[in-house]
Amino acid sequence: MSKEVKLPFRLDTELTEVMRLRVQSLQQRGQKRQEGERLLQGNEAVYRLDFSNQSLQFSHWTVHLTQPGRLTITGTSQLWTPDLTNLMTRQLLEPAGVFWRVVGDADDAPVQCYEADADEFGERIAELAKVRKVMYFLFAFAEGCSPSLLSNCLRG
Repeated sequence: MSKEVKLPFRLDTELTEVMRLRVQSLQQRGQKRQEGERLLQGNEAVYRLDFSNQSLQFSHWTVHLTQPGRLTITGTSQLWTPDLTNLMTRQLLEPAGVFWRVVGDADDAPVQCYEADADEFGERIAELAKVRKVMYFLFAFAEGCSPSLLSNCLRG
């Protein structure tokens, strides 16, 4: 009998701030991003997932949005080091997990998603957990969604 593990995503405020400073620095100096570099957008933040157990099998997502909005979670293959190397577009993993709630959904209605993509995304994370202790993600908040309206985790 396997035990279900709940893995919460945690906001990485320091890394998010460093990535925002990179954008600000480029703007102030009138420079452009490196070719292939992926800059953090204003509606995005960096989250991390710490794998306390590396033998995971993806079970399901638990995402709860308290109001209408859209959340896109994109995994990265980036292993950030203390020098915080820039995130490159090629390091973004496909598919992304897209979760949303629309106006008129009942409070107890499940959050909607593209189920096949969300399942594949969860399975990929479980595979990467076998070789990693931590993984980083870009959370993009849209259509009224914000970090304060979100509770989320991956179950394995």
